[in-house]
Amino acid sequence: MGEERPEKRSETERRRRPVISVRNVSMFFRVPVENTSSLKEFVISMATGKNRYRTLRALNGIRFDVYKGEIVGIIGTNGSGKSTLLKIISGAMTPTRGRVITNQKNIQLLTLGTGFDRELTARENVYLNGAILGYSREFIRRKYDSIVEFSELEGFMEQKVKNFSSGMVSRLGFAVATARDTPGILILDEVLSVGDMFFKEKSGRKIQEMIHSGATVLIVSHSTETILRNCTRAVWIEKGVQKMTGDPEAVCRAYIEYGKKRKGGAG
Repeated sequence: MGEERPEKRSETERRRRPVISVRNVSMFFRVPVENTSSLKEFVISMATGKNRYRTLRALNGIRFDVYKGEIVGIIGTNGSGKSTLLKIISGAMTPTRGRVITNQKNIQLLTLGTGFDRELTARENVYLNGAILGYSREFIRRKYDSIVEFSELEGFMEQKVKNFSSGMVSRLGFAVATARDTPGILILDEVLSVGDMFFKEKSGRKIQEMIHSGATVLIVSHSTETILRNCTRAVWIEKGVQKMTGDPEAVCRAYIEYGKKRKGGAG
């Protein structure tokens, strides 16, 4: 792929102030080299100083800006650090190095089942999830019928979420997260990659509505189809390293070629 070059920007873009600025973000974790099979073995290893660790570089020097109204796709294979990056952007995690400059109060992070209690009914989870996203109870009450209608879960709202498929959870979560007319910054973690083709079309139309309302959206996926259908720009992260940033078609094309080479090398 060659040495990464800084992303080119027009004079107008340079003058604009980004709503999200990811500045050389790195996230390292200490991982035990040897797994202990019991608490006793772990305590003995700690006491004797035999515990060994390696450093897992989940993210290494990630840098890009997101401007108001952009739909930015973050693509990469599983385990590349995409979800870790989202948690850092939303303020749920603090990076080892670097920083993210944004108004975290204006961010809604939606992952499958985020803020859902699987032992509660879908109705109860609408109020719970809405409260986590900062909605008032009165707002949720007014929007409840439209949330149910969008999620297409009429007749299932009194069932416990633990009985739902991942697609049903996704539809409910997406409907709650997008209930506000202008969500500010919405981050979707693999949400548009699940569900049937009809829900993908509906959620895609909703994303387009948010584009015209001035909302900013980050979509994380390993699906090029999702990125190409919805995004105005793409960032490719592979094994914690930022490989490429730019036009979605160019980024996805490079990502697909990378995947073909990986499969060819494994054969």
